[in-house]
Amino acid sequence: LNIAGLNVLVVVGLNLLIGYAGQISLGHAAFFGLGAYLSGILTTAYGLPPWPTLFLAAALTGAIAYLIGKPILRLEGHYLVMATLGFGVIFSILIHQMDKLTGGPSGLARIQRLAIGPLVLDTDLENFYLIWGFVLVTLWLAFNLIDSRSGRALAAISSNEIVARCMGVDTESYKVMIFVASAVLASVAGSLYAHYI
Repeated sequence: LNIAGLNVLVVVGLNLLIGYAGQISLGHAAFFGLGAYLSGILTTAYGLPPWPTLFLAAALTGAIAYLIGKPILRLEGHYLVMATLGFGVIFSILIHQMDKLTGGPSGLARIQRLAIGPLVLDTDLENFYLIWGFVLVTLWLAFNLIDSRSGRALAAISSNEIVARCMGVDTESYKVMIFVASAVLASVAGSLYAHYI
């Protein structure tokens, strides 16, 4: 159930990106990994506490997604698919090559567990409540986004981007916004995974 909850976080982001905005991304595993590795490295190598690293990893992932999304989301069809897939492949290669920092194929060890005050979340049940708390908040935010003006703009982009643009929807901004939001959700799931495992 814990792993399922982490997957729900990633899939909600992908559903907003692919299902509502109609933008295909095959590189979202890289954002999941980016969140996990950034959280893990910041806590093990630099000794930062886990909660700030989770949010810092999400912010850094969002910034990277913005820098990648601006040029990539101008592509369409197979070109968009290949560009996002390429990002995932490049990330995987970097993780394996930067083994002094990332641990290479073996990964990181001694990542701190999350804690709420004096309570260290070191059991499956404690992590269950934390992860599914994140899931419920994420679902609530996603449903509110769908029912908002932005959600209708995303649906219009998915249906026909040219018509949406003609109706005054800033399609480029909306596509980048939802790409970044989706990447941040994947990053949060990755960070929670790293501290849980």
